[in-house]
Amino acid sequence: MQELGRLEDLPIAYREALTERNLVPLWPSLRGVLPPGQPRPNTRATMWAYSDIKPLLLQAGELTPIEKAERRVLVLANPGHGLEKMQASAAMYLGMQLLLPGEWAPSHRHTPNAVRMIVEGEGAYTTVDDEKCPMSRGDLILTPTGLWHEHGHDGTDPVVWLDVLDLPLVYYMEASYHINGERQEIKPGRGDRAYARGGMVPTAVFNRSSKAYPMLRYPWVEARAALLALAADQSELDAVQVTYVNPETGDDAENILGFYALMLRPGQTLQLPVRSPAVVFHVIEGGADVTIGEQAFSLAEADTCCAPGFTRVSLHNRQADKPSFLFLADESPLHRKLGVYESRG
Repeated sequence: MQELGRLEDLPIAYREALTERNLVPLWPSLRGVLPPGQPRPNTRATMWAYSDIKPLLLQAGELTPIEKAERRVLVLANPGHGLEKMQASAAMYLGMQLLLPGEWAPSHRHTPNAVRMIVEGEGAYTTVDDEKCPMSRGDLILTPTGLWHEHGHDGTDPVVWLDVLDLPLVYYMEASYHINGERQEIKPGRGDRAYARGGMVPTAVFNRSSKAYPMLRYPWVEARAALLALAADQSELDAVQVTYVNPETGDDAENILGFYALMLRPGQTLQLPVRSPAVVFHVIEGGADVTIGEQAFSLAEADTCCAPGFTRVSLHNRQADKPSFLFLADESPLHRKLGVYESRG
């Protein structure tokens, strides 16, 4: 490969003249912004153990009342990007959020898309666009861009969930902001009931819903049943996985990040294709050994890890006698929209 000129090769007076005029020579930095062969991600393979997070999250509940926090969250930051940037990958933000009994996290809306993957606890709910979405372990709840949402808790024990947002991308675009609102008035009708069965939708849908996101809550009981049915029906299938989609259009549930549920058969080892988007793995049930490039992590229930794009990943079910279930989030919809999606097998 041809060696390019360095910045130091240029006379100081010339460099100073460029700087004074807000100009930068490209050639000394060309290989950095256009590396040969494939990208050089800043995202590092990183794991966050729930056993480490939970006590610190509960302590945050003691130290900071919800009125002082608005959203009581510990951010799962990737050291490859710098902890201060609060991002798990180039386009994904992760956070563990705590809501205590009797608390209410006030209504607001913002430009980044968000989802909630419920980790533990019962009795909490998210109200999105006047629809009350109960929270149970493994449920996926959408709070898409621009929709009012708030969190409440009528139960007796702490509730914790994993937030996944496209905040880093929206912030990079200088389009990130929020607006506070009033408490929502809950209206009848729930998308998770109207669209509860695959292959069947309300007849009224032929008139097309006025809502861009007709289904906001994806119950884990339904996703789990779908995975088990798929595994039983197609015993030869290697990757038993379902995608969370918009039930009217079949498109990804949200428009920037993709969300999936994956079942590992008892004792199974699954090799994933090398793909361009970064991916997050979160264990809902069971446990998995995750190998990302040269690094290996052992994930228990509620643990989370992140893999950079263009990196080989393998998953192994640590349970020999029963399946394990994982929630995945990735940047595939964004990559496809930009025309940069790749899968290298």
